[in-house]
Amino acid sequence: MPVGSTATLISTHQLAPEELMKAAVVRDFRQPLVIEHRPVPTPGHGEIVVRIEASGLCHTDIHAAHGDWPIKPTLPFVPGHEGVGIVTRVGGGVTRVKEGDRVALPWLGYACGTCEFCVSGWETLCAKQVNTGYGMDGAYSEYAKAFAAYVGIVPAGLDPFDAAPLACAGVTTYKAVKASGARSSDLVAVFGVGGLGHLAVQYAKIAGATVVAVDLTEDKLAMAKQLGADYTVNAAREDPVQAIQKLGGADAAIALAVSPRAFEQAFASLRRKGTLVFVALPADNSVRIPIFETVLNGITIVGSIVGTRKDLDEVYELHARGRTHVIRETRPLETVNQSIQDVLDGTVTGRIVFDLRDTAVAEPLERQLTAAGA
Repeated sequence: MPVGSTATLISTHQLAPEELMKAAVVRDFRQPLVIEHRPVPTPGHGEIVVRIEASGLCHTDIHAAHGDWPIKPTLPFVPGHEGVGIVTRVGGGVTRVKEGDRVALPWLGYACGTCEFCVSGWETLCAKQVNTGYGMDGAYSEYAKAFAAYVGIVPAGLDPFDAAPLACAGVTTYKAVKASGARSSDLVAVFGVGGLGHLAVQYAKIAGATVVAVDLTEDKLAMAKQLGADYTVNAAREDPVQAIQKLGGADAAIALAVSPRAFEQAFASLRRKGTLVFVALPADNSVRIPIFETVLNGITIVGSIVGTRKDLDEVYELHARGRTHVIRETRPLETVNQSIQDVLDGTVTGRIVFDLRDTAVAEPLERQLTAAGA
């Protein structure tokens, strides 16, 4: 099946139309996703069912669909961990949310709640966690099941098509900026200015830092400039290490590009006592970091994965106050394969968000850039 095409498989279940939902399903890591009709899920104890309105396309979804990582999802499965929608059913024991509430389905779909990490506010490190769209079916579907304790609560009035990317791209970069220790006197370098990076630029600016954005395409760098980046570097045209060192070196560098080379450049761009934050997860799972320079220059390397429920609350609060802008374009779920290819080709400036409402309306990226006050 060529990239960009879709296939509709009619379910063999003898169900009424209202009992079926549309979903994009991974059945083979080497093949495109297929659009299927599946039964609408039923909530168990502690679970809810959400009618999905918006579902963001994260690079992690692509890694999941392609089976890139050592621990692979069990086939078949539905990707998507940036889902936002309305609770339609609640299972037994659920008190945190009710029918009619708007919630987000983030990467952390479940954690044990009792281990040392869970009880100390680091549930994202729980060894028993289950991840949405990876270990459990995700939000590339009209309905999705979730554990009520781990959904995000979307504030009233927040656009669900903004809230969806913030559930991962937002909270991930917000946490990464926290991990970097960025302060108002710091120079922060953001390597990779796309769906995650355009938000990282904004969070670093909120922290008061001076920001240099690094990418390979001019449109993404222009977007970064519009969103507050003080400097931009096109790594396809000049050496980002030299450019950043001319500015005095970065106090912190946040590696968001899915390329080991970008991680190595981010390391080399640091000044003494700088901090490098690993965020992106390239399929090529190794980088070359010099031991000598790390030790003598007092460099800190930190791994940062998504954020906690508290972090997501803060992300939504900042957005509700108008402190951040989500640059996105909406597309129908049927475009999932072409959308994945567009992300891999580097032609997507912001975030793709699938519109799963009854009447999906595509919204061009240019409108979003205008809305951001460019």
